[in-house]
Parts: sequence; C-alpha cells; structure tokens
Amino acid sequence: MSLPHAILTALLEKPSSGLELTRRFDKSIGFFWPATHQQIYRELGRLEESGLIRELPQQQPARGGRKEYEVLPDGRAALTAWITESQDPKPVRDALVLRLRAAAVVGTDGLAVELRRHRDLHRRQLTKYQSIEERDFASADDEKARLQHLVLQAGIGLESFWLDWLDHALAQLPEDN
Repeated sequence: MSLPHAILTALLEKPSSGLELTRRFDKSIGFFWPATHQQIYRELGRLEESGLIRELPQQQPARGGRKEYEVLPDGRAALTAWITESQDPKPVRDALVLRLRAAAVVGTDGLAVELRRHRDLHRRQLTKYQSIEERDFASADDEKARLQHLVLQAGIGLESFWLDWLDHALAQLPEDN
C-alpha cells in the first residue's frame, strides 16, 4: 500500500506530471521505494479516481496529453493518517542470504564471485548516496531537510551494513573461492 503514499508525498513536495514523477522516482524516491513507470501511471489513475489527487487545469493544451497532478485535501489527510499507522518491520527476504544457507549444504564453489559482485554494487550505491548527501545536505537547517536527510542516512547505513557483512562473509570462505 505504500506506492500511493510515495506518490502523494512526491506530489505534495511538487505538483508533477507522470513523466516528472517517474524521473523523480528514478533519482531519489525509487532508492527506497522502487516502482516502474507503468506502476506509477496506474497508481496516478487510481488516486485520481479515489479523489485524492486531481489534474491541474492547463492554460494551453499540453503536448502528448501530458497531465500535471496535485494532491487534494483528502489525499493530504490520507497521507497524514498513514504516517501514524502502526506497521511491523518487514522480514528480511534476500536471495543472497538464502544462497549462503544453501552453500552450507552444497558447497561454496563460485560463491565468492557473487559476494564480490554484490560488494561492488553496494559500494557504488553507497558512493552515490554519499554524493547526494554532500551535494544536498551539507547544511540541513530546516525540519523538511533534516527528515529527508534521515531517509538518506538510512540508505547510507544499510549500504555500510551490507559492505561490512559482505567483507565478513568473504572472510569466512575458503581461500580458493
């Protein structure tokens, strides 16, 4: 149920077209709540049908039928209510962790290559997050910026955890892996 809330959040930050939203998801929100362009457009339709968002009136016809959306009061109320809902943490469901469990049974041949690949991917993502932090949060001086920075810090912490864990996992494998 969180995709509609991610979209409501993005639209409250800035009224946008579907295309603009997909670009914003690709650059920020999607790091923490990924969605395909198709999912975003489908959800925009549902939110509009539910009376939570509306298409902004256009002064002139938009090229290609481009619609820009804004959040209505009911959408803001739904997002506000969702923020305070109780929700348990999601259990970890990661194929790499399951692969290690399987390796305990069938052997570790070739596993180190995949662990190193994952380490490289997490290192790249951490570098990306740190660049965003440096660029956008050098001086987070208002509540909105501090809260957005906390989200980014969660990503930095998760990537740092994975790097440490992968280094530890690699150290546990036999030398010839």
